[in-house]
Amino acid sequence: MLENLARVWERPEPPQQQEEMGFFTDTTLCIGCKACEVACKQWNQLPADGFHWTGNSYDNTTMLSDTTWRHVAFIEQLGHEVKRDRWLMMSDVCKHCVQAPCQEACPTGSIIYNEFGNVYVQQDICNGCGYCVAACPFGVLDRNEADGCAHKCTLCYDRQKDGLKPACAKACPTESIKFGPITKLHQIARERVEQLHERGENGAYLYGADAAGEYSALNSFFLLLDKPSVYNLPEAPRRPAARMKTNYLVSFATAVGLAVVSACFFGRRE
Repeated sequence: MLENLARVWERPEPPQQQEEMGFFTDTTLCIGCKACEVACKQWNQLPADGFHWTGNSYDNTTMLSDTTWRHVAFIEQLGHEVKRDRWLMMSDVCKHCVQAPCQEACPTGSIIYNEFGNVYVQQDICNGCGYCVAACPFGVLDRNEADGCAHKCTLCYDRQKDGLKPACAKACPTESIKFGPITKLHQIARERVEQLHERGENGAYLYGADAAGEYSALNSFFLLLDKPSVYNLPEAPRRPAARMKTNYLVSFATAVGLAVVSACFFGRRE
């Protein structure tokens, strides 16, 4: 009896650290079939977004949310926008940032990095404060109306533990979504950019493969043909924690300045 009670309070050994895994989404191969969206919803048992006409091309989901963890964006560029008419498509998802603002903002420790280096929300610890929602510069997280907790892509953690590909990557018919070790994906992505440049697509580049400014690299990065804002991605993502040191120094300098001014003022009165 006592042994059984003791086991209740035992802390299990954490899973062994694995090689960092992630996504490389090549938008030049996306055909907008939405197989990734369907596979994600089916595997994770997420509700449908409805079938109403949004007026936004063929996009009935419009954005990532607590119930949409993969979103295929349709960007129509016609006439004056570009030299030639074209239709850009991109399957958007959580970026699984190497230094994630949502993880840094979470006050309960609900958001962690799992053994695969993915940003993961522990639903049983989330208190629904919404700090992560405000901190994410990509608009990935959202609170669910039913349970009040934050939800987002888990990078199919349950499938990864069984050695399986995430549902979206498995379903993609053109291999626009590639899953694997980050180091290998970087190599594949850079080779793909070189290949496109040789074919005359000089505008092809990688978004999020490397750290930029105050923001970290992304473990879910993209190959794009136009500037980030065209794909509803921030040109320069902001990471609030990166500015904390500067803010502390400014606050300290201000406090010292006020103390000196106060000392001088009261000294003259005496």
